[in-house]
Amino acid sequence: MNDQPNQLGKLYLIPTTLGDNAPLEVLPISIKQAVEQIDIYIVENEKTARHFIKKISPRKSQPSLHISVLNKYTEPEQIPLMLEPCLNGQNVGIISEAGCPGVADPGADVVRLAHQKNIQVVPLVGPSSILLALMASGMNGQRFSFNGYLPIDKFERKNAIKRFEKLSNELGQSQIFIETPYRNDKLLAELLKNLRNDTRLCVACDITLSTEFILTKTVSEWKNVQVSLHKRPAIFIIQA
Repeated sequence: MNDQPNQLGKLYLIPTTLGDNAPLEVLPISIKQAVEQIDIYIVENEKTARHFIKKISPRKSQPSLHISVLNKYTEPEQIPLMLEPCLNGQNVGIISEAGCPGVADPGADVVRLAHQKNIQVVPLVGPSSILLALMASGMNGQRFSFNGYLPIDKFERKNAIKRFEKLSNELGQSQIFIETPYRNDKLLAELLKNLRNDTRLCVACDITLSTEFILTKTVSEWKNVQVSLHKRPAIFIIQA
C-alpha cells in the first residue's frame, strides 16, 4: 500500500461502525486491509479511534501508531502538518467518530487541502447514517438536501422547520437533518407541533444496531406513536 519514495502518499478515508457492533458485520474487508497497512492517522477522538483500530486489527501494534486529532478545537494552521507524511510518501488514514469521514465531519477540511496539494484521496466503502436513513425512508432519493443541525433557539428552530417544509414542497426535495441525541425527543415534539399533518416524517435511529428503529408516517399518524429517542443517534427526514 506504500508508494515509492519519490511519490506522494495517499489519503485514505476509513469509515467506522455507527455503534458498538462488530466491525466486519457492517464494514468490508478492504477496511481491515487498509488499517493493517497504515500507521499514521487523523482522527476526531484518539481513544475511540484506537479502540476501533484494535477491534478491526487486534494484532496491530498500538505504540507504532502516529495519531493527530482533528476536531472543533483544532487550529487551522495545524491541518497542513497532518498531511506532511503524504508529502513524504507515506499513506495517511482519516477515521471519523462514526460513519464516513468528510460527511458531516471535520475530516472534510483535510480532504480539501489534500486536493490542493495533489494528494490522491481514496474513499473506502462503509455505512453512512444519512444515506441509510434516506434509503429506508421511502422519500425522494433523487432530490434531497442534508441540512445538519437545526438552530437551538426555539423561535429560530420553528422558522427553520417551516422553511424546510416549504422547500420540500416547492422543490420536491427530501429534507434531512440531525440533532444532538439528548435533544431528540424535544425535536420530535417540535416537528409534530410545527409541521403540517400531511407532511411525511421519517425517524431513523440506531442504524445497523440491534436496536435499530426506522419509521415513516405522516405527522398526523406520528401523533399516535410512542417512542423514546433519548441519547440514540438519529436522522430526521421530512417530505411535504
